Amino acid sequence: MGKRVAVVLAGCGVYDGSEIHESSAVLVHLSREGAEAEVYAPDVDQMHVVDHVKGQPTQEKRNVLVESARIARGSIKDLAKLDVKGLDALIIPGGFGVAKNLSTWATQGKNCIISKEVEDVLKAFHAAKKPIGLCCISPVLAAKIFPGCELTVGHDTECEKWPYAKTAETMKELGCKHVNKHVTEIHVDVKNKLVTTSAFMCNAPIHEIYDGIGKMVGEVVRLA
Repeated sequence: MGKRVAVVLAGCGVYDGSEIHESSAVLVHLSREGAEAEVYAPDVDQMHVVDHVKGQPTQEKRNVLVESARIARGSIKDLAKLDVKGLDALIIPGGFGVAKNLSTWATQGKNCIISKEVEDVLKAFHAAKKPIGLCCISPVLAAKIFPGCELTVGHDTECEKWPYAKTAETMKELGCKHVNKHVTEIHVDVKNKLVTTSAFMCNAPIHEIYDGIGKMVGEVVRLA
C-alpha cells in the first residue's frame, strides 16, 4: 500500500493563496513516490483577493476551499474533516495564502495567530510522530507552533537571490534554529519529523524549486 499524504492548500495563486507551481510539484512528486495525495483546505473566506496582473488587492471575495479546488481538480475535502488516523504524513505548500488565510503572519509576523483548524492538524500529526513537509513560507507555521524546532526557508542574509531572508531572522526570534540551505536542498529536523525546503523564497529557476520540493516530498514519504 502506498502512503496516504494530506496536502493542505490555502487558495489558488501566489499572492493570495497557495503557490500553484509548488502545489503541483508536491502532487507530481507524491505520485512519483507511489503515494496517494488527499487534498484539504479550510472552508473560510480569503483575507483578500489580489489581481495577479497588477499585484493589487481587489474588492472581490473568494473562498479558500473553492479556490483550492482548482488546483485539486475538484478532488478536495474541508480541512475540518481531516482525520490524522487514516493518514501517514502532512505537506503544506507555500504561497502568501499560508500567511494570509492559514495564519495572520502577513500582517502580524511573529505575533501572528495560526488558524485553529490548521494548528490542530499540525499538532495532531506531530503528536502522532508522523512527518510534516513544509516549503517556501509554510515553515513559519511550525516555527510558531513548535518552539525550538529546526527549519529552513533558505538563507538568512537578504540579497537579490534571497529577497525574503528576513523571515529566517523572525523565525529565530521565535526560538527556532534556522539552517541555511540552497534551493535544491532540504533540512530534516529528525526529532520533530519536520522536512523543509525554501522553494520560491529563492529567486531561482523553476526547475531548481521543483527539484528541492522533490527532495522534501521523497524524505516525507520515506519517514512515513
